[in-house]
Amino acid sequence: MASRARAVVLIDRKLALRDGSIVEARVLRVPQPVVGSTHLFEYALFYGRPGERLVLYDNERLKGDHRHLGPEQEPYLFTTVEQLMRDFLADVREVRRRQPKTPADKDQD
Repeated sequence: MASRARAVVLIDRKLALRDGSIVEARVLRVPQPVVGSTHLFEYALFYGRPGERLVLYDNERLKGDHRHLGPEQEPYLFTTVEQLMRDFLADVREVRRRQPKTPADKDQD
């Protein structure tokens, strides 16, 4: 009996921040590329609040690798999982830097 290759979970994390925002990352190594991508990874990296997407990196079927920054969407050049995570977290930091501070944030200063 031939074995069937399966997706392998590399990253599956969700973090709820004190200000109510969420950072969620899921990266899988897949047996064949997602339609629209050329690599063996499927991913969805999210930062936002309930009902509000602020940053999203994903390689949705047929759309290929891309990122959403607020309402804007643009192609993303995937190179490695490590670089993907660095780019995503840099965008999250930049969006958080530009957001007005909440009372809970000010208490942490």
